[in-house]
Amino acid sequence: MTGLDAYRQQVRAWLAEQAPAEGWLPSEPAALAADSEDGARTAADTLARARRAQAALFEAGYTGISWPPEYGGQGLSNREQVVFNQESEQYDLPVFPFLIGLGMCGPTVLSAGTPEQKERYIRPMLRGEEIWCQMFSEPGAGSDVAGIRTRAARQFDGSWLVRGHKIWTSGAQYCDFGLLLARSDPDSTRHAGLTMFVVDMHSPGIRIEPLRQMNGGSGFNEIFFEDVVLPPDATVGEVGRGWHVAIVTLMNERVAIGAGRSRGGSAMSAELAARARAAGREGDSYLLDQIADVYVREQVLKYLSEAVNEAVLAGRTPGPQGSIAKLFSTDLGRRGNAAARRLAGSRAQAWEPGDAEAARQAQQLLSAPGWSIAGGTDEIMRNILGERVLGLAREPRPS
Repeated sequence: MTGLDAYRQQVRAWLAEQAPAEGWLPSEPAALAADSEDGARTAADTLARARRAQAALFEAGYTGISWPPEYGGQGLSNREQVVFNQESEQYDLPVFPFLIGLGMCGPTVLSAGTPEQKERYIRPMLRGEEIWCQMFSEPGAGSDVAGIRTRAARQFDGSWLVRGHKIWTSGAQYCDFGLLLARSDPDSTRHAGLTMFVVDMHSPGIRIEPLRQMNGGSGFNEIFFEDVVLPPDATVGEVGRGWHVAIVTLMNERVAIGAGRSRGGSAMSAELAARARAAGREGDSYLLDQIADVYVREQVLKYLSEAVNEAVLAGRTPGPQGSIAKLFSTDLGRRGNAAARRLAGSRAQAWEPGDAEAARQAQQLLSAPGWSIAGGTDEIMRNILGERVLGLAREPRPS
């Protein structure tokens, strides 16, 4: 048995013992929107459960698997991380609040942060003691990260004064820290003059307003920076080179969305097929064609994900391959939800009180369009692939 096989057996045994005891079995994640007293209680319970799960993973050595041990990681290779991802796919590990920090912010701090920043932030992130978000998008820029206007002005004492407005920030309402991309030189060109900062989300002058979504949740937020003071050591990477730091974050984000852990390589089609059989719809040829199409695309996405993971295993920074997987993943979600919509019929639009299955289907249908926006819109992904992979001419810019 190779070392990797032994590691797989170790992970499998730990999950088999720990997951049932902790209730980490496949189920729908609870919402974190606190729109009422009950909602606030549910959000608090969900966060507490997530912190316990993350702490348990840390103590067992299953978080930060390939991160440096001096900062709380395990110092193993990316192959051990892939093994853990594969073995944990069948379980619903309740660690959703930490995905942005561990999948995007942590790798950015490890790549561009100072030793002091790594020492301060990485271990608490891995232990589940602090939750992170990223603050890139703005009302006037959207997916055009280089078009941001939030201003960070250096003061005489070396601190930074931040004024501006961010939007679509996932989980900001419960985060402790975040990565902020701001314009530190207003006279610079689009990609120059940007700087990345670590922001304490409890700083005076930060106002967080939830955005109500059509699925009823409020997972996204607007963030207003009203004369927020950041210390001199809040910068991540060089001043004025925030675009290069942001690229690291964005590439990791697209890999996390497009090629990250899912619950099995054919989970959606298998669920659709089971529901079709239970509903006696085996004779609906159009529905069966939809489910077959979803299955085939799930297999393609699995191989795309493996290609992206192989690049990571080889030690290469995620590149445009993550955009391919992200674009394909959102298209797969749309097709899967189209089949679910045909299968559910009117039950996904109007359901009886207590019909939890119909309510869940409605949530899935209403949430699906957002995945074409999160992490960069489909249009942005196609531009990246056209320009950087196919070598096509850049899209004309009105400015």
